[in-house]
Parts: sequence; C-alpha cells; structure tokens
Amino acid sequence: MTAPIPRDIPDLPAVPGPPRLLPSPVPATAVVTPVRRPLVAVFRLVTALLAVTGVTIELLMAGPVTRPLSHFTTQSSILLALVLIASARRAWSARRPLSGALTGAALLYVVAAGLVHHLLLANAASPFAVTDGTGSGWHAVATHLLNTAVPAAAALDWLLLTAPGRLHLRQAAAWILYPLAYLAFSLGRGELLIPDTQDRYLYPFLDVDQHGYKGVLGNALLLGLALYALGVLLVALDHIRPNPLRRRW
Repeated sequence: MTAPIPRDIPDLPAVPGPPRLLPSPVPATAVVTPVRRPLVAVFRLVTALLAVTGVTIELLMAGPVTRPLSHFTTQSSILLALVLIASARRAWSARRPLSGALTGAALLYVVAAGLVHHLLLANAASPFAVTDGTGSGWHAVATHLLNTAVPAAAALDWLLLTAPGRLHLRQAAAWILYPLAYLAFSLGRGELLIPDTQDRYLYPFLDVDQHGYKGVLGNALLLGLALYALGVLLVALDHIRPNPLRRRW
C-alpha cells in the first residue's frame, strides 16, 4: 500500500540564471565535417615551388653552397617552402591546419627578408645599399623570386586562404629567437673566416669590420625591434581581419 501524496509540495528553489554547460573535452573541430580545399593546396604548392626555384638558382649560381645557405633570405625561404608543402597536403586531405605559431613564423621571416632587401639593400637612399643589389641574369631572377614574389604570395595565402584568430601576442616574442640565433651565427661565421675574405659578413649592417661590434649590435637591436613590431602587427591584423574561409575553396 503506497503512502498518500501530500497536498502541499514545497516549492523548489529557483535556479539563478541559465544553467551552465560543462566544458566538453572534445574539440569543436572533431565534430565539424572536414572539407577538402584543392585550390588552396595548389596555390600553396605553386608558392613553395617559387621558393624552391629561387633557392635552387642561388645554389647553382653562387659557387660553394654554404654561402647562399648562410643567408637569412635563403633559410627563411626553405622554411616557408616546407611549411607550405605540409599545409598543402593538409588542405588537400581535409586535415587540421598547421599550428599558427609555425605558419606565422614562416610568413614573418620571408616578409621581413623581403622588406630588408627592398628598404635597405636595394634602396639607393639607404646607408646599407649594395651596389647592384638585385644582380643580373639568373641571379636577378632568384632575387626577385625570393624577395618579392614569394613574400607577396605567402601574404596572400595568409590573408585570403587562412582562418583568422590563430596567432597570439606571446608568439611574437618567440619568433625573435631565430633571428637572434642567426645574428650569433653570422657574427661567429665572420670571426672564423680569414680577414678580407669576400662576403665575410653577409649583410652590410652586420659588417663588424666597417661598423665595429658596437655599431653592429646597435643595428641588430633596431632590426630586432622592427621585427618584433612587425610580428605584433601580424598578430593584430590576424584578430581584426575577416574570415576568408566562409566560402569553400
């Protein structure tokens, strides 16, 4: 025999505000249908091919391969080519994109190298201008590919084919570590080579014989601050630009 139902049931306390949803351990990308982006993959492969072509020309035209491989432009172009090839494969097979820290670093380095070339080395008004900075013949082709075409194509890929909001301010400081390591490498290389060796210092603003260590470190500090500012600008633009991936490519 069941107990009688009481006539007066006490009111339950009201729930303050809407119910809170517990955080899910499953990322949102795990429930989103992957989308293949073949046109994006093709564009990235073409950009990587431009970078590889420019580097190959430099290696074939510059004598010992250690000299062109020591340039910041060559190293950053190789890094960008590897990153774009991996990104193209992921876009083709509908896999998750690479880390924004890696793709942002590759973009920053090639853009910085292009700006240094156009503003400091190939600019006649610059105190660090190099005579015949663009070279001639095949060397000129490689220079334009690595310092103009490749940075422009990489920037277009980031602006038009990459989802925004993947870069963070803390990454801008980490991106400076590689240029610092390159500075140490460049100065160490110059010390190991015999004085009066051709291209002992790869860039005029890092030439210790001409500017001394004080002048070189001052130039490096200014370039480092400019590079950090460029990285911060890249992060800021990444958070205010529209999402180009609302359309399927």
